[in-house]
Amino acid sequence: MKKSIKLIAVSALLFLFTANIFAQDKAKQIEELLTKYNEYGQFNGSALVSENGKVIFKKGFGSANMEWDIPNQPDTKFRLGSISKQFTALLIVKLAEDGKIKLDVPITTYLPDYPKENGSKITIHNLLTHTSGIPNYTSAPNFFKDKARNPYTPEVFVKTFSSLPLEFTPGEKFSYSNSGYFLLGYIIEKISGKTYEQNLQEIIFTPLKMTNSGYDHSNIILKNRAAGYEKQGKVITNAAYLDMSIPYAAGSLYSTVEDLYLWDQALYTNKLLSEKSMESLFKPYIKAWEGFYGYGWSTYEVPNGEKSKLNVVEHGGGINGFNTIISRIPADKNLIVLLNNTGGTVLGEMNAAIRAILYNQPFTQPKKSLALDLLDVFSAKGTAAGLDTYKKLKNDPTYGIKENDMNQVGYQLLQSGKKKEAIEIFKINAEAFPKSGNVYDSLGEAYLADGDKKLAIANYTKSVELDPKNESGKKVLEEISKNKTK
Repeated sequence: MKKSIKLIAVSALLFLFTANIFAQDKAKQIEELLTKYNEYGQFNGSALVSENGKVIFKKGFGSANMEWDIPNQPDTKFRLGSISKQFTALLIVKLAEDGKIKLDVPITTYLPDYPKENGSKITIHNLLTHTSGIPNYTSAPNFFKDKARNPYTPEVFVKTFSSLPLEFTPGEKFSYSNSGYFLLGYIIEKISGKTYEQNLQEIIFTPLKMTNSGYDHSNIILKNRAAGYEKQGKVITNAAYLDMSIPYAAGSLYSTVEDLYLWDQALYTNKLLSEKSMESLFKPYIKAWEGFYGYGWSTYEVPNGEKSKLNVVEHGGGINGFNTIISRIPADKNLIVLLNNTGGTVLGEMNAAIRAILYNQPFTQPKKSLALDLLDVFSAKGTAAGLDTYKKLKNDPTYGIKENDMNQVGYQLLQSGKKKEAIEIFKINAEAFPKSGNVYDSLGEAYLADGDKKLAIANYTKSVELDPKNESGKKVLEEISKNKTK
């Protein structure tokens, strides 16, 4: 009997030792991967990865503040953008669990001043699942120019979109809307009698000891806060100012990779909600993107080898100067958090590669952005030389075409008066991403700037077909048609 116990103990120690070796190997692969992305200018931020509930990797890359050369660290605070929505969703579900609201009743039950023509048709469930039909306020023409820098109270800002016609019958389909989550924050305040920020602190952050998370305010001195930057080709600039009353319950929070790990771990417990209420956050209520949408979370499946699949629960975020993602695989208690402070980048690509490392699957290595090299040649030597460089480099395995980078480079050329060069860049992008409405919209704009209305109409039309919500594209087509009839 004693020998059996010893054998079991030795086997357990051997298992733990082997598991630790594997974790170290994976951590090394993740570090090498993110170091390469950083070297290629595609990741400047902090990362954390946990496996089976235990952190195996956390590190900062690049600068939290470029003017002072302050490096990013695991405790650097980043604006989260739409990752904030999952916190808003939990607060709403908590109110429902406590019997203070119902999710299936019209929002006018709690917001009697909301226009009844629309409000009587929309439920809180619709707001949570982006099925309300309320137009997304950040998609409004000139939104960033006209509203983004100005402070608003929730009550006043709600009035900027509450009377707009609904885009579809509530519950009919999924259409991502920051307006819905803004309204949820307002409802939380109305029901609780406390600010959205107070609710976050009392119900989530304080109980979970998330001391490095909160509602961001530009005027408050916040230790270890990362500055936000944007990239324009190879040039990095300070991100445009955004008053944080605007993103509100749809995107106003800041956090660290370490605090988001605490958040992830709490979601496996009943510290914040009952088991039934917690499960309601992740249910696949409506078809969305490549999977489904729950309450503040998207869910989808990815292959894990030839025969099995992984259920992924995640959400991304984008806000002036920041790009973020939190990705969970609940079955294995695996977590990937990536917080970037140089604007939009390829976090989805990085996330997929790290997930592959965790499951010992092959993955695509980082690639240099072809757009940046093309910018130099098109700018200095013109169209012919630029196209010649493209032909030489497009099959080079160290390069890749990144849609956002190509789009930015095209606009840089267009704004500097190089219309023909911009057209060629946008054409390359459209060839590489034929299902993206945005690339055809950009190409249409370049043709219009160059005086070719026929090709402008063709590309704007294609853009609107691929993206029916492209209101600016529709407006341009209307204006071109009006001018043709004059």
